Amino acid sequence: MNESEPPDDSEKVVVDVTKHGQTTIPERFREKLGIEAPSKVVFRETEDGEIIVEQVRSPSEMRGFAARSEASTDKPASEILREKREQHCEEDLDKKRTSNSRRSQQ
Repeated sequence: MNESEPPDDSEKVVVDVTKHGQTTIPERFREKLGIEAPSKVVFRETEDGEIIVEQVRSPSEMRGFAARSEASTDKPASEILREKREQHCEEDLDKKRTSNSRRSQQ
């Protein structure tokens, strides 16, 4: 099949790849995937070996994403991270105390 042949039912299109590995995603696929320039796409391989191309959402499109999920919070991320770090530090100290206590009992 070449570029002048009409695509079959699976909507195949042959495109050129430059020596730098670059290609142009055909317009109808960009439209179907909602890809606008400039933007990014991700290529991923499924367990079956299929290669999937997906649009990478921009930060503005992701705005409010966490608020739509069940795990939402009013706390800033920096505060949540600080609490998690403190929690891990406390757990590490507890493990050390337990370990030291066992050694002194022996």
